[in-house]
Amino acid sequence: MAIDRTIAPEFKAINDISLIEPQHIKLANGCNVFCFSSSGQELLRMEWFFGNLRFNKAKPLLNQATMALLTEGTHNYTSTQIADKIDFYGAFLQAEYGFDHSQVTLFSLNKHLSETLPMVKEVLTNAIFPQKEVETYVRNQQQKLQVSLQKNDVVARRVFNKALNGDTIYGFAAEAADYQALDRADLLEHYKHMFRPDNCTLIIAGKIEDQALEMINDLFGKSWENIGDKPDTTQPEVVRNAEHFYYVEKADALQSAIRLGVPAVNRTHPDFPALQVLNTVLGGYFGSRLMANIREDKGYTYGIGSGISSLKHSATWFIASEVGADVCKAAVAEVEKELNLLKTELIGDDELALVKNYMLGSLLGSLENIFSHADKFKNVYFAGLGLDYYKRYTETVKSVTAESLQELAGQYLNFDNFYKVIVGKY
Repeated sequence: MAIDRTIAPEFKAINDISLIEPQHIKLANGCNVFCFSSSGQELLRMEWFFGNLRFNKAKPLLNQATMALLTEGTHNYTSTQIADKIDFYGAFLQAEYGFDHSQVTLFSLNKHLSETLPMVKEVLTNAIFPQKEVETYVRNQQQKLQVSLQKNDVVARRVFNKALNGDTIYGFAAEAADYQALDRADLLEHYKHMFRPDNCTLIIAGKIEDQALEMINDLFGKSWENIGDKPDTTQPEVVRNAEHFYYVEKADALQSAIRLGVPAVNRTHPDFPALQVLNTVLGGYFGSRLMANIREDKGYTYGIGSGISSLKHSATWFIASEVGADVCKAAVAEVEKELNLLKTELIGDDELALVKNYMLGSLLGSLENIFSHADKFKNVYFAGLGLDYYKRYTETVKSVTAESLQELAGQYLNFDNFYKVIVGKY
């Protein structure tokens, strides 16, 4: 029977989203292991997460620089030898810095784990941070910083984060002198305290076989010890700046970077799922109100968006864009107008239904493979929540009313409380 393409497919609501529960193993040394197993390809993604040590204002780059230099050499291998061995077995190894946690990721075929896993163990226990590599890192980062500070959006983000998060890991913006002050001895000390099994969570996704678990236990359980006291991963309290308006003038700017935002609540707060709906209406997808007004109607920008950054010790609702320098004030006024409309007028039924379907569809579409399920787990696990969060999230998205969203807008979106950063012309 031929398909009649003049008839749209039947619309079906998304009623339930099923997430895979991981198997939890706690190794004898305190390392937590979570396994997401599938019967697909002979491939594993393994992620070792480490809590960042307490932010040291006197030595602010230690967390970041330690991750950047982690694979640059060990007692037994140079950085080139590490890279060559990983490449030879078709694997991928990466160290990444994050605000709350930093991670080491390995993608490897199961049949090569006996060769690739020991390289990860080598990096996590025997890194030496060669002086030459430290000097190269300092030089390169200073050059990158010099280039980045010419970009209005980079400057705006740095000023914005500092204003809302003060002297914390979230508000820190590196200067050239901070890189120059990096010391190899400090990096080695930091590394020793941070890379310990009792500060580690290992999340594995893919085709997990018994042999792989045995290797993991041998390498990262039995022969990896905690030495000394457990590291301090608490962070200083966020103290926000009293000043709410920041203008960095650039006389020759053709575009101005705008960053507006207000302290918000993170994923652990009951309001968070409903605020995500409100944010999507405001600026969280291509059909949002900010896009429709400031891009499509006014033509002030190529793009504008909003989001809620949910961190362990802080959260911010932000709006970001770059607009023509001559229309910067007008663009900010339009943003204020859209915020006020959310507080004074109910969101229409059709618009709200569209946003709800978009959000549920995006969540369902993001669960395309076993790695995606592991990613969803990470979001809640490191926030101290369980996978039942997503049940509450979907129920809120489906049931939240225009009236409750208007009430939340009145509570959270007072433009007078917003921090406002303009870089360029205003």
